[in-house]
Order: sequence, then structure tokens, then C-alpha cells
Amino acid sequence: MAIGKRREGRQAAMQFLFAHDVHGKVEDTDRAAFWTLHSASQDIRAHAESLVTGIKTHQAQIDDCIAATLENFRFERLGVVDRNILRLAVYEMLHTEVPVPVVINEAVEISKVFGDTQTCAFVNGVLDKIAKRIPGRQAPSAPQP
Repeated sequence: MAIGKRREGRQAAMQFLFAHDVHGKVEDTDRAAFWTLHSASQDIRAHAESLVTGIKTHQAQIDDCIAATLENFRFERLGVVDRNILRLAVYEMLHTEVPVPVVINEAVEISKVFGDTQTCAFVNGVLDKIAKRIPGRQAPSAPQP
């Protein structure tokens, strides 16, 4: 999938996750209605839906990973935007083959769309710490001569 379409899919997934978090449990009919109203093309919706499904399937694991990384801060106190950007990125770190540096960069880009500079810095810092704790998923080091 092209980077632009992946980015649009991630943003659509973020919009769904935000709505889900704000409004509580979303039934399948509400989920279908959300995608019907969303302006994204079918392939972008499909990518977003695969992300949402993956996050919902692994949410406890993802939330535990984020909570274990936060210092002096409780997971429940995270803002809705921060929490869902982190969920999206951690899902991709744990359950996809997207390179960690790409995941982090895209999470920061989404932070610019849905948050502010503080959100960007916070998300970047948390994801850097998480990346260091995930075996085999760290950014590759430069080759030694």
C-alpha cells in the first residue's frame, strides 16, 4: 500500500478510535455507519478497518505495554488523542512488519494532525521507550565498517 494511502488509513482509524473512546462501546451497526459516513475511499477504509480490528483484538496487550512504559503517569489519565495514537503505533510495532522508525515517524505526523507540539513530543518519547523494550523491533543500528 502506498505511503499516502497508509497514512490516510491510519488517520481514518484514528478518527474511529477517537469516536469509540469518547462514545464508549460501539456496536457493529454503529461501526458500519461510521465507515459509511467517512469520506475515505474503499481501500483506505479497508486498511483503517484492519488496524481498528487488530487494535481491538489486542487492546489489553497494547494498553499494558503503554502503561508499563509511562513514568509517573497513569494510563487512565492519558488524553483520548494521546492514548489512541499510542495504541495505533504500538499495535503496528507489535503486530505488523512496518519498520519501527516508520511507525514512530507516522505517529508523530498523526500527532500533528490530531494534537499539538506537546502531543508530538510525548508520543515520540513514549514510543522510543517502547521500541527499546520490544525484542527484535528496535531500529537497526548502522553497519560497522
